[in-house]
Formats: sequence, C-alpha cells, structure tokens
Amino acid sequence: MRRRSPWPAGVVLMACVGGIHSSPATAQSSNSAAAAAARPPDHAHAVPSPMIRAARGAIVLDGSLDDASWAAVEPARDFRQQEPRDGEPATQQTEVRILFDEEALYLGARMFDSLGASGVRGRLVRRDQWTESDWIQVIFDTYHNHLGRTIFEVNPAGVRRDAGQATEFADQSWDPIWEVKTVIDSLGWTAEFRIPFSQLRFGRDSVQTWGLQVWRTVNRINEVSMWSYWGRNDPGGPQRFGHIEGLEVSRGARRLEVLPYVVGRASFLQPGNPGDPFHDRETRDTRFGGDVKYLLTSNLTLDATINPDFGQVEVDPAVVNLSAFETFFEERRPFFVAGSGVFGFGGFSCYFCSNVSSMSLFYSRRVGRSPQGTLPPGTEYVDAPDASTILGAAKITGRTRSGFTVGMLNALTDRERAPIILNGSPASHEVEPLTNYFVGRLKKEFSRGNLEVGTIATSVYRFTSEAMLLDSISRHAEALGFDWNARWKDRRYQFQGNFALTNVEGEPSAIERLQNSSARYFNRPDRQHGGNGLFSDRFNPAATRLRGFGGYSRVAKTSGNWLWETAVNYRSPGFEVNDLAFNTRSDYLWMNGNILRTFRKPTSWYRQLDFLVGGQQQYNFDGDLTDRQVQVWGGTQLRNYWWISGFVFRRPDADDDRLLRGGPVVTRPGMWYTGWNIDTDSRKALSLGFYPYYYRTDEGYRSYALQFNLRVKPASNIDLSLSPYYSRITSARQYVRAVNDSTASAFFGRRYLFADLDQKSFGFDTRLNLTFSPGLTLELFAQPFISSAHYTRFKEIAAPRSAETVVFGEDAGTVSTVPGQNGEVTRYDIDPDGAGPAAVIQVQNPDFNLSSLRGNAVLRWEYRPGSTLFLVWTRQGSDFSPFTGDLQLNRDLDRLFGARADNVFLVKMTYWLNR
Repeated sequence: MRRRSPWPAGVVLMACVGGIHSSPATAQSSNSAAAAAARPPDHAHAVPSPMIRAARGAIVLDGSLDDASWAAVEPARDFRQQEPRDGEPATQQTEVRILFDEEALYLGARMFDSLGASGVRGRLVRRDQWTESDWIQVIFDTYHNHLGRTIFEVNPAGVRRDAGQATEFADQSWDPIWEVKTVIDSLGWTAEFRIPFSQLRFGRDSVQTWGLQVWRTVNRINEVSMWSYWGRNDPGGPQRFGHIEGLEVSRGARRLEVLPYVVGRASFLQPGNPGDPFHDRETRDTRFGGDVKYLLTSNLTLDATINPDFGQVEVDPAVVNLSAFETFFEERRPFFVAGSGVFGFGGFSCYFCSNVSSMSLFYSRRVGRSPQGTLPPGTEYVDAPDASTILGAAKITGRTRSGFTVGMLNALTDRERAPIILNGSPASHEVEPLTNYFVGRLKKEFSRGNLEVGTIATSVYRFTSEAMLLDSISRHAEALGFDWNARWKDRRYQFQGNFALTNVEGEPSAIERLQNSSARYFNRPDRQHGGNGLFSDRFNPAATRLRGFGGYSRVAKTSGNWLWETAVNYRSPGFEVNDLAFNTRSDYLWMNGNILRTFRKPTSWYRQLDFLVGGQQQYNFDGDLTDRQVQVWGGTQLRNYWWISGFVFRRPDADDDRLLRGGPVVTRPGMWYTGWNIDTDSRKALSLGFYPYYYRTDEGYRSYALQFNLRVKPASNIDLSLSPYYSRITSARQYVRAVNDSTASAFFGRRYLFADLDQKSFGFDTRLNLTFSPGLTLELFAQPFISSAHYTRFKEIAAPRSAETVVFGEDAGTVSTVPGQNGEVTRYDIDPDGAGPAAVIQVQNPDFNLSSLRGNAVLRWEYRPGSTLFLVWTRQGSDFSPFTGDLQLNRDLDRLFGARADNVFLVKMTYWLNR
C-alpha cells in the first residue's frame, strides 16, 4: 500500500509502531473465547486473529482459490476504512485465508467489488514499483516483537512489491523469491500467494506466533481499508497488528542460494586527446562472478560475492555544483542495496527541518570508489581506472536467538596502479591502496518493543607504503556509534537519538588536508577554540590524527490531532567520517521546534488539512550564530483529490563561517523563501504536478525555479513522465578565489574575491516505462540539461563580520578585461586599490555554458523466478564552453544534440540456483 504523505518536501514523519507482547501459541482462531482468556494480554488494544490450517493436499497456484484446502479455512473479514471515512466498515468486502505446509505459507485473498470486473483497476509496471491501482498488502511481524515488518503486495495485474524485515521501517531493498497469481472475475479479483519459509526470517520455536496486518486499496474510490484497525490519528504499526497463531514450521535442511552472472560489455567512446596513448575508443570485455546466500539459521543469513559486478544500469543525474561541498548520489549497486536497511544508523526524523543533515556512518559508495591518489609532477597522460576493484565482499544479517538484530559487512578492494607517461617515458603509479572496509551493527529491543538500543562500528584500513598516497589520504579511520528509540503512552510519545565518536589517523599532510577541508576550515584565522586533546578543534599542521563526536536527539508527540517536536543535532569540529560515510559539514550545534495541527475528518471542501509553525537556529563551536529561521507550512487534500501544500520561512542576518572557504567569519544577509507543491489526482490518465519556489535576499537578489511533472498513462502498461524545469539563481556572493596580499590586513593577509552570479539552468527529464508482463519491462530515461553561469561585479567583503561589499571598478580599484582570439573575455585583471600598493589579481573568466544529454534504456526480463536477463544501453555526452555565460536554447540545443558521446552496451544474465 502506498499513501501520499501530507508532509512537506524533505519532511520525514516517524510511523508509530508501539505495543507490548507475550503470547503463547494457541490452536486456531481469535474467535475462541477460551484461548483469548488463557493468553496473557500483550497489546494495549484488542487485536483479531485469523484461522490458520495446514494444507490437506497440494495447492495449485493459479489464483482461482478452488483447491479443497481453501474451503476448510474460515476467512478473515470485517475490514474497516482508514480512508476516506475513518473507522467505518469497508464498502468493498475482503476475505483472506491462510494455509501452510512444510515448505511455505499460503494466502488466498478474495477482493469483492460491487461493480465486478469493471470496477477493478490494475496497471502493469515493473516489480517493486508503485502505480495507481488496486492493491492487497500483507504484512508480517515474524519475530512478533511489535517492531518489524515483512511486506508482500500485489495488484490485479500481478505486479509484486515486497519489503524486508526491519525495525521502524521495512527494508525496500529486499528482493525475495516468492510467487503470486491473480485472477479478475465477475466478483472482483483474487490473489493466491506462496511465500517459502526459506525467504523469511523468524524465531526458532516449532510453533510460531506472528503479527499480521492486511491492507486493501480500492483505486477507483480511493478507499484504504485494514483488517486490524487503528484510526488515522492513533499510534499504529506492528503493536496494533493481529496475530497468526499455531503456525508450525518444520526444521528442514539449511538453504543455499547461488546467483552466478555473466556480463558482456562494449564501450564506444568519444575522441580524446590525439597524443594520449591510453585512449581506446572501442573496448569489449566479459566478466564472470556470482553471489552466494547461505541460511545459517532460520534468522541469520550469510551473503557473499566473488568478483562482483557493480555496474549500474541507471545513470546518475547531471548536476552543476558551484559550492565547496561534495554532491551526494544514491547507491544502486545490487550487493550493497540488498539488505542495506540493517546497517541504517543516524536517520534524521522531523516534521519540518532545513539546512541540516542526518548523521551518516556508512555510505556504501565509498567502497569501490574512484582512486584518490595524486599523480607525480611531470605526468602527461594517465590511464586511471574509474573505480577501485572489489576483490570480494561478505555480510551476515539477521537476528540471534537472544533477540539481537545483527549486521556485519566486510569488503576488500584491490591496490590500483595506473599506467602513466611521465616526462615522456612510460611508468606506473599507485593511485589507490589495498583497502579493507568493515561495518558492524547490533540492535536490541527491550520493554516489549517500547525501547530499542543499538550500536555500530566502522573501520577503514589501507595497506600501502606509497609516500604520495600517504600524503593525501589517511592510513586508517574508525567510528563508533550508539542509538536509541524510546516510546511511551501507547507509543504516542517518542525520544530517539544517536551519538558517535570518530577517529582518523595518518601522515601530517593527510590530516592537514582534513583540517582545512570544507567540512570544518580549521585554518580560519579568527577561530577562537584551542587545543587538541581528546577531541580536535584547533589547526595543527603537525597533527597525525583527527577526532570528533556528533549526535542527534528528538522528543516528539507522534500521534493525535496536535503533534509537536523539539530536536538538537550537533557535530564537533573534528568529526570526520568521509572514509566510509558522507559528511559535508562539522562544527555546529543545530536545534529546532515545531507544532503541527492535523484535521483528518473530511469537510465540504477538504479531505484532510494540516498546519505547522516552528523555528530553528544553529551555532558553531565558537558561539557564532550561523543560522536562524522561522517557518509556516500548510497542506491539504481537496475533495477532488488534488494535493496543495506550501511554506514560507524567514531567515534574518546571520554569521557565515564558510563563505570565505577558510577565511574569517562574515555576515550573510537575511532572506525570505517560499515554495509550493500542487498535484492533481494521480489516478487519472493525465495528471500534473507543479513545484515552484522563490526567494529574495534583503539586498534585493531574487532566485526562482519552475518545475512541472506531466504523467500520461494512455494504456494500462504504458507510463510516460515529462519533467521540464527551469531555474534562475542570482547571488551577490559567489566565491571566485583567494590570493595572498599583505595589504589586506583586515583579512589576515589574504584577499577573498567574489562576484555577482547569474546562473540559469534548464532540464527536461523524460521517463517512459513499457511493461509487457510483470517480468518483462522496457525502461527509457533521457535527461537533456543546459546550465550557464555569468559572473559580474567582482568584489570583496568590506570587513570581517560585515555584510557590506566593496565592488571593484565602482567602489574602489579598477577592473580591465583581456580579450581572446574570437573577441570573448578570457581574463579579468583586478587592481583592488588603484594606485595603492596592492598587486593586480588575474582571474580567468569563470563564465561557462554546459550542455549535457545523458540517458539509458534497460530491457529487463525475469525469465524464471530469481533469474534475470538485462540488455542496457547508456549514453553520456556533453559540450562545455568556457567564457560563455548566457543560455540560448536554440544554440545550446544544437550543442547538446551535436556533442560527441560515450555509448556503452551491456548484456547481463543471472541464473538463480537453490538447494
């Protein structure tokens, strides 16, 4: 089941999943008063329990529910609505029956529809994708700890969705092998599930008690109903699930799954430098390898990979990053995506927050990253690998008998040497050392699921004696973290948080690079803190280690008509985790508070309505106020199923300790910001989304963006999405460069140059999904992207802790231009003080124009359960024009489509074997 969130973009609302339990297995149905009386209460609310029986014969999985065993089981009924009429009986009746045998669990679901087959809505999409359709969703809490969710879902077209066992939220990366068949008939539609026990994780008792919830979505009337009911404003989740009791699971042989693969790849690259001996425009290669999954126990799994294929079938989006911070890209490699929820730590939860990041201790794209080594002086050409070779990786995930959730991952990447031409002669140079990566995660719940505590440890160790490598990257890095989640008052209230310690060690030059990175700028000359004791907060060029701490905590009311939250988020100056995680900023203490009012009872003009008001502020460890904000947000679903939401926030003047990229603190002018989201009824064959934003600084600089999303569904198996967007960003303080100048005494002998920036970007993301059957799909993606940046009015900040600027050529000094061969400006010569003693500063014209076209086509065929064939074409082409700072669609589109491109063709085949 998928329901659109009423919360604003970037907001994460924690689902309440409370409750307590202790329940011995009983024979069959919750209708048995004697069984209910004998069982000690384990829920704050009464919950139902369906009849469950062992199958009396073979079950033919055809979706018809006509096997004799189904007729012997009393179905679970009495579904109640949560949407649109909360608490009322469902208008469309649903019946669910449950059987089991030695190998699998079976569910037979009958979804009646008052209009018969004509009322059923089923669309074809790829597995695990959501679409506007009818759905039946079955959720198990297999450990019956009132925290976990294992989800199986299907629509009338036979499209499967699943998510794995985890606490708080199910792991969307889980991809088990299970079967389901559906039939549309005169009464509505049916679904027949077969879920092998080998694909589930549960306790070791021979007779099991599981939590159970069933949701049904009726698309044409937007009705969402549930079997074990809770209200929309109630604390819900696994503590309100019903029970499956008396489930007998035999202890068969341990299960082994092997997934070998073969990949053939052909690359056709655009021309390179004519003198580059390493550039080969056409290459072909073949790879073999495989993944192994071994079920150690019913609840512990070993996954290993040999010579893994980590090629992506989906390209990263094009971006233009003019900041000092790294761009984050999502993980898409299969081995790391699968089961990634077990290693989750530091997720940031808030009703409304901005300019703040979750704590990250594990970012799997660091494993197999691009080589980080520098090249020796005199290097003319290099054949550097795109990524480090992963020799092997393994992980153990699951749950121990004593109730600990466990995750351990280890990966080893190879030493990479790059052939180079050094001063005219062939040579090779080590650009990445042999490196071991380790992550260990442990978590346990107490007080019947009302308290969870956990820990995580990470380690990166590099094996090398190469001096240039040791000068640029650390020798080893470690992190140790703790997290908790406490709930009370029927889980209406929550206190969650985490805390972590970090340590990085290496040669002084490598640690100096970290001290002066954009995450902390220890070299800022006006830093007030001193000392490098247990934790680092002072620049020390002789230091051989960097240590820090960070954390997050939040107290909130998470259910009811009135909700509230207050939170703090902090990183010490020495906090550093980028060897195996993602962190762009340290040295801050951030805090926020919000109050939210919800209206869930439909009226004559809305179906639901929400309002929020709140604020936040941030300090660095010197005590400088680096951010302050107040915000108002509102959102509603109208009677016609349109969603409209918008927010406004105000930021006053604040200190900025990052703008000068290592220089003193200056003042950032205040601003007003507003953003909106408007979505029409997504069930229609044609739907539209509109997402504008606008902001204005107190100096009068304006920026805005317009983004549309047009979805067209001309047939049940075709989905076309067109997402054009245009943005214009203007700024008075775009960083250009810094130079040493002894006359700039106010800025400690350095002069920091800025400019007005006018950046325009246009893009047109296009996706076309064609689904021929649930196992055969064709996905097409294309992203034309154009961006230009124009720099004018070069300037500097008048003084530390000031917002005033001095524009060269207007307020002081002179600016002259140097033309190129075609008359374009190639360089600016800036004299900061005219006839004064300051030296002339030469700045290459930073204007540019980028035209990029990238995309891919992926044909995916699951030709047998667990076995897949991929045919992939990826194209990436771009045209970069320096000194051109304007955006002209006619000219830039010609450049975009005329630019040479890299084309890669890939065939990948996997074959699933099990024993």
